[in-house]
Amino acid sequence: MPQRSRSARLGTVVYWFLAFEFVVGFATKYWPGPTFFGPAYSEKFAEWGFDPNMRFVVGGLELIAAVLLVVPRREARFLGAAMLVLVLTGAVTTHLIDDGAIYEEVSAPLHLVIMVVVALLNWPADWRDVVPLRNRMASR
Repeated sequence: MPQRSRSARLGTVVYWFLAFEFVVGFATKYWPGPTFFGPAYSEKFAEWGFDPNMRFVVGGLELIAAVLLVVPRREARFLGAAMLVLVLTGAVTTHLIDDGAIYEEVSAPLHLVIMVVVALLNWPADWRDVVPLRNRMASR
């Protein structure tokens, strides 16, 4: 069995850590009451001007993206990171408009930059690689 390089192992740890962060984000958005980040997300979303149930959509996207980040395929990691770039763009926009706590003002932009880097590092060689079902259908 070939040994993995130290940098490959470190990369795996980074992907798992990022995935863990977004699983925590998923859990806090689905949690009905206050979280260790403050009031319930249903209240936060309403305060930001969104439907409180939108938190379920955002949390679900975070969970799906977190799972994709730990799949050991570049295409999956790219899709997870790209999905999070979209979600985090909304978060950054929301926090720019809102007068929130400093950790909220820094966390979303920082994670947006990280996810852009992850997406670029996992950029597919060919867009057809991202949707393998289409490739299978075309090869028939």
